[in-house]
Amino acid sequence: MDCIIRINRERWNALALAHVEYSRPFLDFNRKQAADYIYRHGVLKDVYGKRVLCLASGGGQDSVAFGLLGADVTVLDLSDVQLERDRQAAIHHGLLTKTIQGDMRDLSIFPDDHFDIVWQVYSINFVPSVEPVFEGVHRILVTGGIYFLQFANPFAIGADEENWDGKAYLLNSLYLDNEDLSKRFPHWDVEQPDGTFIKCASPHEFRHTLGKVFNTMVRNGFTLLGLWEWMREDKDPEPGSWAHFTQVAPPWFSTFWQLVKNNG
Repeated sequence: MDCIIRINRERWNALALAHVEYSRPFLDFNRKQAADYIYRHGVLKDVYGKRVLCLASGGGQDSVAFGLLGADVTVLDLSDVQLERDRQAAIHHGLLTKTIQGDMRDLSIFPDDHFDIVWQVYSINFVPSVEPVFEGVHRILVTGGIYFLQFANPFAIGADEENWDGKAYLLNSLYLDNEDLSKRFPHWDVEQPDGTFIKCASPHEFRHTLGKVFNTMVRNGFTLLGLWEWMREDKDPEPGSWAHFTQVAPPWFSTFWQLVKNNG
C-alpha cells in the first residue's frame, strides 16, 4: 500500500464516519427502487445471476441495488468503514455480498474473465493514473462484459462555484492530467442531518483528462455505449450556486463501455 492509498484509506474512513453522502447505506431500498437505479440509463436490462464487481464503490448503496435484483455481488474498496456499511446493508436486506478491502489498481485477487459487470461510481479520480485500473478491469471482465465508469469532468475541475464573478465562472488552473486536486481543495464540508457541517481533510483526488480516459479505454478493447452528464435539477438556479454551476459545467460523467477481447 503506497502513501497515496494509505492516506486515502484514512481519509475515506473519516468521511464515512462523518456520514458523507456516499457512505449512507440504502437500508430502505426495495426492488423497484433498485431497478430504477441500475437500469435508469437503459443499458443494463437484467442483472439476475450476473457476477458484478462494485469497484471502489463501497458504502452499502450499489451493492444493495444489485443484490436486490438477484446479482452475485462483490465489493472491493479501500475503506474499512465503507465496506462495513456494505456488510450492514447486506445483513439488513438478507443479501450475500462479498466484501474485500483493497486497492482498485491491484485486482490480482480475481481470476481472468470472471465478472459480467464492473460497476465503478465516482472513484477513479482517487488514484493518480487510470492505466492500471483499466488494464485490471480488462483482465477480469468477460468478453462482451459491461463496465460502468463514472469520472470527473476535467474541464469543470478547472473552476468551481466560488469563482463566479457576476458574469461567468473563471477557469483557474491548467488542463493537466494527474493534477492532485487536494492541494487546491484541502477540505470537504460534510453536511449533517441537522444542517451543520463537519470539515474533513480531502483525500488525494486527481484530474484525468478526457483524452487519457477515452484513449486508455479504447486501447484496452472497450467500446463506448453511452455518456451522460450529471447536473443538479433546478428550473431557475441562483447564479453562483452549486445548482447553477452544474448547469454551466456538469461536474461528472457517467459512461457505459463494452469489452471485446482479441484472443487471436
